[in-house]
Order: sequence, then C-alpha cells, then structure tokens
Amino acid sequence: MTTTDALAGVPGVLSAEELAATARFVADCQRPDGQIPWFPGGHCDPWNHVEAAMGLTVAGHLEAARAAYGWLARAQLGDGSWFNYYLGERVRDARLDTNVCAYVATGVYHYLLVTGDESLAAALWPTVERAVDFVLAHQRPDGPVTWSLDAQGRSEGYALLTGSSSVFLSVRCAATLARALGRDRPDWVAAAGRLGHAIAHHPGAFAPKNEFAMDWYYPVLSGALTGERAAARIDQGRERHVMEGLGVRCVSTNDWVTAAETAECALALDAIGATNRALELFALTSAHRRADGAYWTGLAYPGAATFPHREVTTYTAAAVLLAADALTSRTGAAGLLRHDESPLVAVEDLVEPGCVRRH
Repeated sequence: MTTTDALAGVPGVLSAEELAATARFVADCQRPDGQIPWFPGGHCDPWNHVEAAMGLTVAGHLEAARAAYGWLARAQLGDGSWFNYYLGERVRDARLDTNVCAYVATGVYHYLLVTGDESLAAALWPTVERAVDFVLAHQRPDGPVTWSLDAQGRSEGYALLTGSSSVFLSVRCAATLARALGRDRPDWVAAAGRLGHAIAHHPGAFAPKNEFAMDWYYPVLSGALTGERAAARIDQGRERHVMEGLGVRCVSTNDWVTAAETAECALALDAIGATNRALELFALTSAHRRADGAYWTGLAYPGAATFPHREVTTYTAAAVLLAADALTSRTGAAGLLRHDESPLVAVEDLVEPGCVRRH
C-alpha cells in the first residue's frame, strides 16, 4: 500500500512535530466507524468530514483517511446525497446541501494525488458518480447550483456563491478523476463551464452574502476566478475581511477571527502566486494553536476570547494541515488549488443562451 511521509513543517511557523500533533488531534477525534465529528461528541457534516480526511491524508494517516471515506460511502443515500448533519449514528439535520454532497469528489481525487493509489478511487467511483449526478441535477439553466433541499425534499430557489464555487472545484475534480479512471464524463466538464461562467461574470445570480469571508475568497480558491481578476478580487476585499496582524474575520461585521478562514484565505493567496503574503497570513493561525496541536475555532477581539467558547474543531485543524502542505509543496496534492499548477481538466467558459456577458 502506498503511503506518504508526514508533513515536514512550515519554516518559521510550524515544525514537523507540531503538524504531527495537529494530525493526531484529528485522528483521535475519529469514531470507530470512520466518521469524523467536529469535536469528540459533536456532530459531523460530510463537507467538513471530507476536509478532515484530506488533512489526515497529507499528514500520512492513510488508514484513518480510508476509514473516513468508507463511512461516507456507507452513509450515502440512494439518490447520491447525504444529510446535512449527523450525530453519531443519528441524523441531526435532514437538509440536503449540494455543496456538502459534491465535496467527496474533491477528497477522493486529492487522495489519489497524494498517494498515487488508484484502488480507493476505483472503489469509491460509484459513490462519487452518484453524488455529482445528484448535485448537477440541481444546476439551473444559467449555471448556478441551487444550494439545498429542505427536510421535506423541497428545493431552495436560490444559489450561494461560496457553495457554487466549492461545487465548481468538486465537479472539476470529479471530471479529472473520471478521466484518470477511464470513465470520461464530458457532461460534467460542460456543467463546470456553465457554473464557472456564472461565478465569474454574474454575481447577481447568487444570494447576497457579501459579509462572509468565504464569499470573498472562494471564487479564487476554487479556480473560478484566475489571473488579474482573481488578484483584484483579493485586493478589493482585504481591508473589509482581514484584521491586520490577527487573521481573517469569518463575518466582516464582527471582529471574530477564525483559523479555518485564515488558513483557507492563505490557500487562495497561494493559488494566485502571492506566496509570501500567504505565509504571512498563515502564520497568524498560531494565535489559535493549543499545546496539544488543536486549534481554537475562533478568537473574538479585542479580548481574544475563544468563540464559540473553548471550541476546537477538526475542520480547523485540517485547514491548517492543507495550507501547510500547499505552502511547502510537500505532497502531490500541494498544487491542486494553484491556478498555474492545477492538474484539473480545463473547462471552457460556457456562456448560456441569451447571456449578456459581464466583463
């Protein structure tokens, strides 16, 4: 079985031993059935579960990562979806979130890039295919993907920019995985083209959530925006979303800095080649670090009080691990989000009929 070495550390920020401790925190939170909750005894959602599995993968915990994907495959519903939240073996929230359901494709392709091992990807192909087909069944003719179905199965009528950006990345990962396994899905490539066009040129197609940092950087992180337009978006939102010397506000209206958003924004900066700025931002996550390697979810200023109170989360630790991998180019997945190095299939910017293209 192919394995990967542990992360080597980020010079001046984190040592290899410190990153190993963070990975152990995530692994220790994993349930015997493979599910990774936000924290011991807490709930699990499939998106953050996959993010945690990706963190375990780059840190060398391959058995734990495979167990995480095994739980996901067993928990998948017949239509290819997952419920929004699980609490152990029980369903806590029966909503079906399209972004949450799509992310398995990113995780499985990420595992393949890190390990070079096609066996897990091949075994999980039916899971990925069902999930992506479910998600794209909710793509609107103008490109965006409606964000969820409620517990009664009724579709919400609007799309979210962050969610659709994440779906864009996941569909490209799925299409690339399909090609690697000899199962080309050109319809997925076309769907990604329509979705990417909407993200890049039609901001009004999405519900306004501009106060959230993820709406700022996710179009860049996902690769829907590249080049000068990506750099301009990051620069335009920096003052609003970044507390200088502290990190990224989760919500621009509150002085609440979250380590996950800070690490993800560092990934977005790395994606556009702003590596030095990415390292400077990533270093600010150290204020959230505990001695055991876990990270406080958020710190509220001016007093730097933990918020939620004394909460540490596996997805936050995983975001740190993934950013550390990207910033040190340690594994085969380090360039997955970099616009100039991404191994993902190229997609054409597909303009929908009747579109007045926004430039």
